[in-house]
Amino acid sequence: MPGIRGAGLLLLIGALLVGLFAEEPIGEFSPMEAAGLLSLGGLSLLMAASIVEGFARHWTYGVQTIAVSGGILIALLVTYASREELQTVIDRAIGDIAVGRTVTTAEGEVVAARRMDGSFLVQGAVNGHETRFIFDTGASTVVLRAENAVALGFKPETLNYSVPVSTANGAALAAPVVIESLTVGSITERNVRALIARTGVLHANLLGMSFLERLGSYEVRGNRLILRGKEGAG
Repeated sequence: MPGIRGAGLLLLIGALLVGLFAEEPIGEFSPMEAAGLLSLGGLSLLMAASIVEGFARHWTYGVQTIAVSGGILIALLVTYASREELQTVIDRAIGDIAVGRTVTTAEGEVVAARRMDGSFLVQGAVNGHETRFIFDTGASTVVLRAENAVALGFKPETLNYSVPVSTANGAALAAPVVIESLTVGSITERNVRALIARTGVLHANLLGMSFLERLGSYEVRGNRLILRGKEGAG
């Protein structure tokens, strides 16, 4: 039954990809539910092929295959009953695989994985526009690149580059701004002080202390950055 087995394997691969990388609902199903349905379909095809082949050899082989398939079905039911815990495990794995993506745990913690260079790249949104930041406790404020300013809702003609700042490339001037809303994972802070550095000064946006000091807490634990919002904030 090579055709049926091949189709089953394709469904299982599809389930793995959906479980690891899908973020948006697929039709009426969440990514976890869609992955479960694909897995069930794939395993059903594989088991059906095995049962048919077993009975083709001898009825005893067919009965043995049915017993094994029943055990697999029970395992699937147990897995489905524990789907919320499984989703948490998958999310944590995604944090290691998809660098820059933040994961929100059941406890409300926002977690990001360390990059190979030792820094933490954090996915966020400025005024509703997606962007990425480097976690930087050495920066007194959030600092944005001028190259990203327009895409994040700032008008270049309104920027006044009057604040002296020190960068890895030396002294420079930055424009003070206020970010109406800055979101990282499930945490949103409003009216956050920030600076916009001139073109060519920064290679990445910096998630500095004007945002971090508003949090309930933050810590680096092993290869994980963990951010916690204040209770009732947002």
